[in-house]
Amino acid sequence: MEFRKNIETLLNDFLQTREDLFLIDLKFSAGDDITVILDGDNGVTVQDCLDASRAIEFNMDREEHDFSLQVMSAGLSEPLSIPRQFEKNIGREIEILLNDSSKVEGELAKVNEEKITLVLRYRKPKEVGKGKVDVEEEKEIPYSEIKKALVVLKF
Repeated sequence: MEFRKNIETLLNDFLQTREDLFLIDLKFSAGDDITVILDGDNGVTVQDCLDASRAIEFNMDREEHDFSLQVMSAGLSEPLSIPRQFEKNIGREIEILLNDSSKVEGELAKVNEEKITLVLRYRKPKEVGKGKVDVEEEKEIPYSEIKKALVVLKF
């Protein structure tokens, strides 16, 4: 247990020196394979991953406790999981899978600690006559209702 605490402390110390980076996930396997997933307000570079790795590895003794360490960035295919990740993606299209298994897709407009706000754009039939009209509405979604949130990739 002390080994894991040491890793967490070293990682937190590193992140305090780099306020633009933040931790998404820290995993320990039974064989002490450590996986660190980082994200950043301006993205994560290979150098950022190297710096985080060195901050941990150079302060641990492999003779005392053998481990493997992998530091990576949260990729585009990774779900958004914390408010800071949502905030960095304001203005992008995201797809939300809700706890009731329904899906919502829209432009991420606002983020706070309790919820996100999406701008939904769609066409609906006119109330009178033929044809359709463009509709734009805002929908607030509390984090507690989000099962999975992904940035929609457009090419």
